[in-house]
Amino acid sequence: MPLSPPVSRQLRHRRAIRAEAYERADGLWDVEACLTDEKPRDVVLASGVRPHGQPIHELWLRITIDRKLNVVDAEASSDWVPYPGLCQASNPAYRALIGLNLFRNFRRDAARLLAGTAGCTHLTELCALLPTVAIQAFAGDVWNINEGAPGASASSERASSSGAGEHSNDKPPFQLGRCHALRFDGEAVQQFYPRWYVRAPYTADRGASSDGAARHEGEGGNASGMNGGDGNEVQSNSQTEGNHA
Repeated sequence: MPLSPPVSRQLRHRRAIRAEAYERADGLWDVEACLTDEKPRDVVLASGVRPHGQPIHELWLRITIDRKLNVVDAEASSDWVPYPGLCQASNPAYRALIGLNLFRNFRRDAARLLAGTAGCTHLTELCALLPTVAIQAFAGDVWNINEGAPGASASSERASSSGAGEHSNDKPPFQLGRCHALRFDGEAVQQFYPRWYVRAPYTADRGASSDGAARHEGEGGNASGMNGGDGNEVQSNSQTEGNHA
């Protein structure tokens, strides 16, 4: 359902965040995120007047990952900033993301390495998007999200040939049991994934990640549950939204 009709109001600020994932010719993947801040009027900044139509921020963050979600390269760019020539000094700090894994405490480690004066507040905010964007990109392409039956789709064949054992035929599709709509005893699973209806597997990884997510909900104010204490960042609802293939 759409939001309820708003009361009379006036736009004062717009922040746009977009993210895209690309499969590269060399077999790696690029995940790019961009944050833009604009105001519908001229703005007086400490560095001078920013005319209407020119962004206050336009910030880019790109990571390169392999098929196991390891970060093998990272770079940041600050094209529009409130303090030109000064904000850009933090861009090289984002190479600290190299060596992290999007599935293993990525948000916690990114915050530890880049929070506060170590980096740019808004570029560090973009780090939180990267795990779910990568998962959305891999779903149905690198990872099988169907029933797991042999020959279910070309993408599942690719996943199998790549050695993605987590998505083999004896295990449920990745997204099941990770959000309210896709609970194992729910209508969506009964209708679209009948093989797995009320057959929730209690494996070490799923059980531990559920427990870890509950523990982490109060840690650092991150209620998304993405960072389990065991390092399995797999509990956020947004990870599987739209993966109902």
